[in-house]
Amino acid sequence: MAISLLDTLVLVVYLSGVVAFGLWVGRGQKGASDYMLGGRDLPWWAILLSIVATETSTVTFLSIPGFAWSRDFTWIQLGVGFLVGRLLVVAVLLPHYFSGEFFTAYDVLHRRFGGTMAQAASLLFVVTRSLADGLRLFLTAIVVQEMSGLALPWAIGIVGLATVAYTFFGGMKAVVWTDVIQFVIYVGGAAAALVLLVSRLPGGLGEMLAVGSAAGHLHAIDLTFSFTEPYVLWAGLVGGAFLTLGSHGADQLMVQRYLCARSQTDAARALTVSGFVVLLQFAFFLLIGVGLYAFYQAFPPVLPFDRPDRVFARFIVEELPSGLVGLVLGAVFAAAMSTLSSSLNSSATALANDFYRPLAGPAATPGRLVGVTRSLTVFFGLVQVAVALGGRFLGDTVVENVLKVAGFTTGITLGVFFLGIFARRVGQHAALVGFLLGLSVMSVVAFATPLAWPWYTLVGSAVTFVLGWGASLLVAGPSGPHGGDPVGVE
Repeated sequence: MAISLLDTLVLVVYLSGVVAFGLWVGRGQKGASDYMLGGRDLPWWAILLSIVATETSTVTFLSIPGFAWSRDFTWIQLGVGFLVGRLLVVAVLLPHYFSGEFFTAYDVLHRRFGGTMAQAASLLFVVTRSLADGLRLFLTAIVVQEMSGLALPWAIGIVGLATVAYTFFGGMKAVVWTDVIQFVIYVGGAAAALVLLVSRLPGGLGEMLAVGSAAGHLHAIDLTFSFTEPYVLWAGLVGGAFLTLGSHGADQLMVQRYLCARSQTDAARALTVSGFVVLLQFAFFLLIGVGLYAFYQAFPPVLPFDRPDRVFARFIVEELPSGLVGLVLGAVFAAAMSTLSSSLNSSATALANDFYRPLAGPAATPGRLVGVTRSLTVFFGLVQVAVALGGRFLGDTVVENVLKVAGFTTGITLGVFFLGIFARRVGQHAALVGFLLGLSVMSVVAFATPLAWPWYTLVGSAVTFVLGWGASLLVAGPSGPHGGDPVGVE
């Protein structure tokens, strides 16, 4: 299905505008701190919106409405857990990132355990992030292909290369400020779609809520206790909290944003408020799903839907007027690019800071470090495009499994952070043992057990912590450069 000329024009203006804005914002970069961390001088509210935009991908934009269309409101339970997890990050982990002049999350591990442990955690982040976000680019391109009629390689290339362009030139400052713009665009596009959806129903908002409630689609709390079902209260609260502890507390993608803040207080404010914004955003997208259910009860589709995440996409293309389709397609691109640009910048920063800088020594001048980081941005952009192109030849289960790997690895890194904070006797050798054994155990858990994915981070961090602490009983003395000092202690 091809979109109209007006919609195409809207989309081209959006893409061109985002790239131009990113180039303008990133002008006058003066060094590594400017390029990697925005000069550590970004306002808390911009960091807040960047956090939210980064964790909102195209899959989220389309799949959460599809969830409410096919099931109910129980996804909101995860949002509550995500809020609790942010509060724990602020209390437990955030102070350590402001105890020195750090560039990555893994600088903290370097100071506590040594370079090998930091590089192992950094490499795990870079590899899994490239695979996961390459496949997110692939899934985004499928949506764009279905909605616009573009060939799949063109859809991949347009999203990927446009994102590389402004990330390359503008660095972290461009990433954060374009995230702010993209947040406004995707929320505005979704809001416009919801308003039109409600206006098309004969009974308006009242009909939407009545039909949704009668069919159980507004049901939000499931008190069933289960380790295999992800959408129950305890999985949302406990599993969701630990998932956020890993993804927002021990992952460079988010930690890099805190390091851009003017102070620890600003970073804490941005992270805490982002939890409430994400919770409201989940409710908003779920409400769209309820509206889609009511709409297609009133106006049954000619062709039945084969999967829930196609429902909102089809409504956009078939029901929205010309011009508005381009706006909402821009919102789809915005959701994708906000995540991908963050991934490119964070991966490049991690590799440059945790690998190139120690190897280059005095040769790693600020100017050269910026050049290396920019080159790595292009490299990771090409890697993600290659992964996305290769996604065409993978089965659905392979795609799901690779994304699952990215999900459980954050728990392993979180377990290493817990060793550094709470286990004074553990040194680098024992931490590495815990890290490697945790990775092995979680591979089995993820691919050979029915455990629901919200529990992965809790199990991964607990296994890594226990095995690392146990290994320290067999290792003669601490092996890190700072002995058994806890993270953050000079």
